[in-house]
Amino acid sequence: MIVAAATSLYIEEKVRSLFQADSLAAHQYFNTLHREDGLGPEARLMLAVLEDGISCFQKYLFAQDKGERRLFREARDWILEEDQEEPFSFETICEVLGIGPHYLRRGLLRWKQKQLARRRRAKARKTASPNHLQLVANRENERLKQQSEK
Repeated sequence: MIVAAATSLYIEEKVRSLFQADSLAAHQYFNTLHREDGLGPEARLMLAVLEDGISCFQKYLFAQDKGERRLFREARDWILEEDQEEPFSFETICEVLGIGPHYLRRGLLRWKQKQLARRRRAKARKTASPNHLQLVANRENERLKQQSEK
């Protein structure tokens, strides 16, 4: 009876320990990832997470589908989050892979702004009246003639 109670208590403690939070800090965990021979399996996983996040950010920027818009928002929020505590945060992954997170974030935001500007210009061209487009073309032709005459 005493042995059974002790065994039962031991099993309960083991099961409870499975659901307790790890006290290992992110930087302690990632210190084990640094290897001299390239990317280990953990770093390859992190690279895949980074690639997927960037892919969702770029692929679904102009998504119309509700699910795809959600993927874009999640990727955007993950990229913009400045958190170094979580093991798979954008900043932690970049740091582990030797990529400047602020540099990459700025580049992605610059890319987004260019895409938005390109889309606005395309919409403006579509909505412009044919007379307006002809007027712009005539002005451009006049300008070119004046330059060639000089």
